[in-house]
Amino acid sequence: MWWTLCIFVIVLLWSTAESQIRYTIPEELKEGSVVGNIAKDLGLEVSVIYDRKLRIASESSKQYFTVDLAKGELVVNHRIDRETLCGQNAACLLPLQVVIENPLQQHRVEVEIQDINDNAPHFHLKEIQLTIPELIAPGTRFPLESADDPDVGSNSLHTYTLNNDFFRLNVKTLKDGRKVPELIVEKPLDREKQANYRIILKALDGGNPVKSGTALIQVTVQDINDNEPKFGQTLYKATVKESATIGQSVLSIMASDFDEGPNGEVEYFFGAHTSDSVKEAFGVNSLTGEVTVIGHLDYEDVKIYTFDVSAKDKGHPELQGHSSVQIDIIDENDNEPEIKLTSMPSPVRENATVGTAVALINVKDLDSGDNGKVQLSVAPGYPFKLKPSFDDHYSLVTDSILDREVNSEYDVKIIATDLGSPPLTTSKYVNVKILDINDNAPAFTHAVYDVYVRENNPAGASLFSVVATDKDQDKNSMLTYSIADTKFQDIPASSYFYINAENGTIYSMNSFDYEKLKLFQIIVQCKDQGTPSLSSNATVNVFVLDQNDNIPAVIYPSAIMGSVSHQRMPRSAKTGHLVTKVTAVDADSGHNAWISYRLAEATDSSLFAVNLYTGEVRTKRSVSEQDYASQRLLIEIKDNGEPVQSTTVIVDILIEDGLHEPISDFRQKATEKDKKNSKITFYLILSLASVSVLSLLTFFILFIKCAKNSRGDASCCIRRDSDGYKNPNRNLQIQLNTDGPIKYVEVLGGDMMSQSQSFGSYLSPMSEFSDLTLVKPSSTLDFKDTLRGLDASLPDSAWTFECQQVRQAHCLKPNYI
Repeated sequence: MWWTLCIFVIVLLWSTAESQIRYTIPEELKEGSVVGNIAKDLGLEVSVIYDRKLRIASESSKQYFTVDLAKGELVVNHRIDRETLCGQNAACLLPLQVVIENPLQQHRVEVEIQDINDNAPHFHLKEIQLTIPELIAPGTRFPLESADDPDVGSNSLHTYTLNNDFFRLNVKTLKDGRKVPELIVEKPLDREKQANYRIILKALDGGNPVKSGTALIQVTVQDINDNEPKFGQTLYKATVKESATIGQSVLSIMASDFDEGPNGEVEYFFGAHTSDSVKEAFGVNSLTGEVTVIGHLDYEDVKIYTFDVSAKDKGHPELQGHSSVQIDIIDENDNEPEIKLTSMPSPVRENATVGTAVALINVKDLDSGDNGKVQLSVAPGYPFKLKPSFDDHYSLVTDSILDREVNSEYDVKIIATDLGSPPLTTSKYVNVKILDINDNAPAFTHAVYDVYVRENNPAGASLFSVVATDKDQDKNSMLTYSIADTKFQDIPASSYFYINAENGTIYSMNSFDYEKLKLFQIIVQCKDQGTPSLSSNATVNVFVLDQNDNIPAVIYPSAIMGSVSHQRMPRSAKTGHLVTKVTAVDADSGHNAWISYRLAEATDSSLFAVNLYTGEVRTKRSVSEQDYASQRLLIEIKDNGEPVQSTTVIVDILIEDGLHEPISDFRQKATEKDKKNSKITFYLILSLASVSVLSLLTFFILFIKCAKNSRGDASCCIRRDSDGYKNPNRNLQIQLNTDGPIKYVEVLGGDMMSQSQSFGSYLSPMSEFSDLTLVKPSSTLDFKDTLRGLDASLPDSAWTFECQQVRQAHCLKPNYI
């Protein structure tokens, strides 16, 4: 049978214009029936359509088709009834949108639904009643109900047949293609011979096999009133705007009847088979024949109204005249454009190139002509634009470089305006999310952090927290902290400090000693977890604050001389005689290094006194014959720290007869013999003064230069390589002490591993005499032992100077680079 053949025969109509594909299938195919291999027709491999997410976006409310992703075939998803979809339209096209993602593409596919003869003609009324006067002339026509057949083409209504000798049929084809049967009286009627006729009216379609429907016509022959009303036109035409108000007149129909009296009085009515849609839109005045608007008109629903009207007289029997009315609806711009998203917006990376597709958009307007033409645009201020695809389809693409840190998402406003007068506008917002990329490096709150920590701090204590932020999000903004691989005195920074990789908290790994290192400069790196990873650095200066953790170290008398200092003095010594001088230094700084001297114990406390600031031991009175020859002094040396650190030194003084008291007043006149000795002393003083002046001059030049570079730091260090000298271990140390009433300068030089010369100049402006003491040469090694508490070892192969401010004075001390 042809029906079975139609199930298996699918005619493919192929069109390459604008990448459109058309398939032709019969209606009523079973679910799962194959329409065509859409993957092959689109030029795609079956293996990639699953990953590229090929799908069907139908413009109808029902998804009639789907894609078998395993085979790439377009198959029927629901039963298709062409009459439901397209009604009486000859061509039935079902448009489909094929959407392919990754990358985003779309294609238009049209499926033509062919009609099959699945509907038989049928009459709305199975029995038709006609009353015909007996005197009616042969050839008189009576319109009959037309049969309906939802099929189209050759399967639609083809003809009518009639089984009666007194009547015949005439089939009239209207402008809209409808075939209307008319019953024509073939022979004169004689009511007395036959008053009633039962006629079978059969409607046949053109299908194969032919299907038919029947209706019974009951004809009653009646006497008298032998003139029917007649219309002036067989077809009345009119136009009306779809915005017509209720009660507006459309046209007037008029019929005339040549009879007199009631047989000539005419009333107007709709035809017997007028549809409900016509009766809801228009009304006919039965007396005047005026057709008026009584309901809402919509060009988009119905463009043309065609219906029959009749005129009846009041005779017995009633006679009718018939005519047709065609009303054309004029379109107006009463429908706003409609914006539809063919695909949901895809998130786009902020580094996407200009022109990247984001969404597919379709626009349509139910109006016709210019009223249905739509212009689509993107509102100003968005980095997107519309790219036309075909017909009324567009792609929303990027128009400029995006930055998620400025805008993480956009509600893009799409504006559609038709060309009607006045134009109608509608808008729709499309939400587009911007995906982050790692394009921002972490940023510290400060480029340099200054941290202060006291020496002797406990190991593992939290010192400080550095903070960095990253404008990116998610993994790109997850930060980790680390300490750069730097070294202090050839020891890695990681041995001194530890940083929490998550929160940037810095911990001390060791206890610090201010006398060894005063400043740690570490580089903290912050790195995000993006791909590729970005990082930034910050400098953390850790300043070690001094604590009073060093006791004063006695320089003179030196420990090498023994724990007890032995001094001699003449019994003729007067008041204020300088017996000896105790000299000490403190490795601490600031107030912690301020030193004071006190006589703790003495054999005779009334005989000796110790200067609080200089450590000078002088007689408080003249020595008498009754004083013991051996005197022992216990001198306590204290610093000014908190808590106070102190040490003691014992001085044994032997008072001898026959020793001459040294001349302490240079203003007194000397004897000739003393003058000769004074010359030698003068030359020695002059030499020492020259060395001291040169040393001081060198010190001040270096200090000024250092002060300019360090911008007010409390200490500075200047080192000069001595590669050009024969002895690379040559060192010079100059120590200037202006703390307290006594002033002194010490100059030490020579090989670190050999004997070196040491000179000391002591000036005491507060004492009764101006004393100049020349200290005998000593070894650098001994001096280093003396300063062991200060950790003042000098480096080889360099000149090293350091100046440190203490109570607005300067002293040169060793520095470690």
